[in-house]
Amino acid sequence: MDPERVHDDFVRFGAMLGSSAFMRKCASFLFKYKHPMLEQEVLGIAFENPIGLSAGFDKNGVLTEIMPAVGFGFEEIGSLTAMPSKGNKGKRLWRLPKSRGIVVNYGLNNDGAEAVCARLSSALRAPAPHFPIGISIAKTNCKETADDEAGIKDYAKGLKDCLDVGDYYTINVSCPNAYGGQLFHRPEALDQLFDALDKIKTEKPIFVKLSVDMAKEVVDDIVRVADEHRIHGFVLSNLTKQYDRPTINQDELKAKKITTGGVSGKPIEGAVNELISHLYKTTNGKYVIIGSGGVFSAEDAYEKIKCGASLVQLITGMIYEGPQLIGEINKGLVKLLKKDGYTNICEAVGVYHR
Repeated sequence: MDPERVHDDFVRFGAMLGSSAFMRKCASFLFKYKHPMLEQEVLGIAFENPIGLSAGFDKNGVLTEIMPAVGFGFEEIGSLTAMPSKGNKGKRLWRLPKSRGIVVNYGLNNDGAEAVCARLSSALRAPAPHFPIGISIAKTNCKETADDEAGIKDYAKGLKDCLDVGDYYTINVSCPNAYGGQLFHRPEALDQLFDALDKIKTEKPIFVKLSVDMAKEVVDDIVRVADEHRIHGFVLSNLTKQYDRPTINQDELKAKKITTGGVSGKPIEGAVNELISHLYKTTNGKYVIIGSGGVFSAEDAYEKIKCGASLVQLITGMIYEGPQLIGEINKGLVKLLKKDGYTNICEAVGVYHR
């Protein structure tokens, strides 16, 4: 079946399940695993477990009711943009089963930050156990935002539209499939962007999402910029556009005639872990790191945590393994923590470098 159609059907089905208290209880009984060793507080936010749904799956925030029942400890919706966007035209999703990856060329399709957050603000008023929600904010995918000044205004409006919703915000400067490219990977442009965002009053944490293709020297430059602004952490990382990576099966790319989009999943796992380690080491753990890329098991998640990630996100692993993967990861993490003599997940964060 066409992978985008499967994704859309899954989102509709998940939204339907989430609207029923009975179905949420059934999903929780089937999938959810809880343990106090997995609980932690990060930047003032209480997380039941460290496994989250990465941005890019629940683009319009319609799965916030079912995701806790599936076993996630948090989710990041979006990326949302200041203006609604239909995304890129043509085929936008391909499976790479031999590489255990997905090629994504959506182009930030979403209903717009104002519309999504207005709906969520109303929906989240109902009393319920708190489930942390992050909101990924990106630059609208259009030629009108393809220069620095217009892009900065677009990011600022997107953040302002989200201020009443969510527990943290991620400024996504690394979408590989948007018009104009990754303008704010340049430190001078990023500094101007952060100047504008600093003026927006919020007490909620701000993260920055970077590309896996970024050289460590550029990461260092960006961290130096972040040091001067109200930035609390980084999401590492977004998709790769380096198709020649040895972790990507070249025959698959040729057979499917793939020439555009970014690759997720196992092909970027090692590179992401290297970036997490580098950032954690060079900043002495100053920034909270959310690790994303290639998580298919408890061992995969634990590796990111030991490299320096306090929280871990996934999408591709769930697509390949099924929704039971989340509970399996959490159960496996408890076993790994006990094996290593830890009493809480936070004790393992960055242990490779301590």
